[in-house]
Amino acid sequence: MVGTNLKAETMKLMDERTNTEAEMDVVIQRLCQPGGPGLSGNLVDSEGFPRTDIDIPSVRADRRRLAELRNDHKIITEKIDQNIQVLHSARLASSPSSVKDSGVQGSAVNIGSSSSPGNYSVTAATSAAMDIDVVFSRPFAVIDEITEASPAAEDGLQLGDQVIRFGNVQSGENLLQRLAAEAQSNQGCVVTMTVLRQGAMTNVQVTPRVWQGRGLLGCNFRIL
Repeated sequence: MVGTNLKAETMKLMDERTNTEAEMDVVIQRLCQPGGPGLSGNLVDSEGFPRTDIDIPSVRADRRRLAELRNDHKIITEKIDQNIQVLHSARLASSPSSVKDSGVQGSAVNIGSSSSPGNYSVTAATSAAMDIDVVFSRPFAVIDEITEASPAAEDGLQLGDQVIRFGNVQSGENLLQRLAAEAQSNQGCVVTMTVLRQGAMTNVQVTPRVWQGRGLLGCNFRIL
């Protein structure tokens, strides 16, 4: 039953992360509305006086809250990753035939119906790992355009890469806006991207940065 409990805990964490992302979206939209200061815009005018066209205390509160949410999101994601690694380990610990043969789920169900508690716990973890894989590894965008000599090209992204994660962005609503905000907030810093490339998952380290072209990466994300 350990695998089942771990699966339930992981799904709960995923729900928490979704709620965190939703609140982040609200804060980002508020900061980035027309005439707003954005995520890092100046709160003073050209003469050094506080801007009168924005509510500075509210902006500071929103930015502080966004930083807290991003930290929470990072912690939750790390916990999810740890749980998935445990579930993967449990799956690898099962018999090679049940992992490699076709009809894995059928084999797992048959073992799970056994009266042996040991077999059941391994099967539950295996099934849980497979279920989590489906949720965790689902691409949300594809790279359908990369400009030559852009950061994306230099850092190793390829056309057709299916994006599973870009920094703290993994799923949810308003993905394009969140992707742009994630790149902006990590300008000059390394961001880990998890992509599905020719059927295999791989991590790519990219650094959003200013270059001679448009944007900070020079590639286009098409939401799936």
